[in-house]
Amino acid sequence: MLNDILQLNKKHEFAARTILEKVMAEKTDKYIITISGEVETGKCEVAHMLGKLLKKEGIRVKLLHMDNYYKIPPLERTEWRKRHGLESVGYDEYDWDVVNRTLAGFKEGKLTTLPCVDLFTGQIDQLTTNFAGIEVLIIEGLYSVKIEEANLKVFIEQTYRDTIEEQIASGKEELDEFRMQILEREHQVVQSLKPLADFYLDFDTASEIFHY
Repeated sequence: MLNDILQLNKKHEFAARTILEKVMAEKTDKYIITISGEVETGKCEVAHMLGKLLKKEGIRVKLLHMDNYYKIPPLERTEWRKRHGLESVGYDEYDWDVVNRTLAGFKEGKLTTLPCVDLFTGQIDQLTTNFAGIEVLIIEGLYSVKIEEANLKVFIEQTYRDTIEEQIASGKEELDEFRMQILEREHQVVQSLKPLADFYLDFDTASEIFHY
């Protein structure tokens, strides 16, 4: 996503290091990691930190954000959801055909065009990237755990109440009644997908492991 702002701290680094250990122990060529969890759990921050750590290990890595893959652009999404009802909110809002084309480009190591949301304009731009020589692909997003091709599916453990507090603190969106209904619906869908993960990450535990 263009023009996004990250606030990285030690908890994100500790969490990323716990994932790194597992990746380094089992990594194969063209390795895919997904990072899922509730809204505002730090998925993007952990993914970014993991990418930095992998780079330090000499591993070529790219990071994808599933927010880029919604069928409906950000400026139109609220009205679209109001027209189609809360039941329309979920992983079917992603354009899975485009997701799969991106994954194919990664596996084949070729030049690939993919969507990229500009957070200033709310438009979905097109970005061309070269997957040649890229060894690891990190994909973060609410429903990224549904990507069957992933070698490692990480789920960040954080309560719904905590994520609401983070959402309020971030100030990214106005939390009116409809937005709160959306968050509740996303919470239900995310929790229904949780069993698909094979690695569960808790910030407190990660902090204890890598405390220094």
